[in-house]
Amino acid sequence: MKLSYLPLVFILCLVSGFAADPIDKVADLIRQGNAPELSKMFAPNVEITILGEENVYSKDQSEVILDKFFNQNKPLSVKILHKVNSNPSYLFAVLTLTTDKGPFRLSYTLKETNGVQQLIELRIETEKVK
Repeated sequence: MKLSYLPLVFILCLVSGFAADPIDKVADLIRQGNAPELSKMFAPNVEITILGEENVYSKDQSEVILDKFFNQNKPLSVKILHKVNSNPSYLFAVLTLTTDKGPFRLSYTLKETNGVQQLIELRIETEKVK
């Protein structure tokens, strides 16, 4: 009898729209190379480091810089190496991005501001081959 309710519970869970994990959402957008959609998660100012070049950029500037990176390095796949999500107000992840030009190591930080997770830092480095 109890198992007969299982499909109903499953459907209710899908309809209620469980919030996707912000770390996974960012990783998926990076895999897609979707800078415009990713920029919707940016804080007003984002600290970006790409291949050793570090600066703080506005949300719009960050989108342009990231779009340029994705145009030069077409994403093929993403593998999440590490997640820190023990504090819901402060999330961190490290992943490997495989592109047509080779692998890169990305790390990013999300911070909750007014109930919304915003990307505040993004680092892109060449992956050291092991």
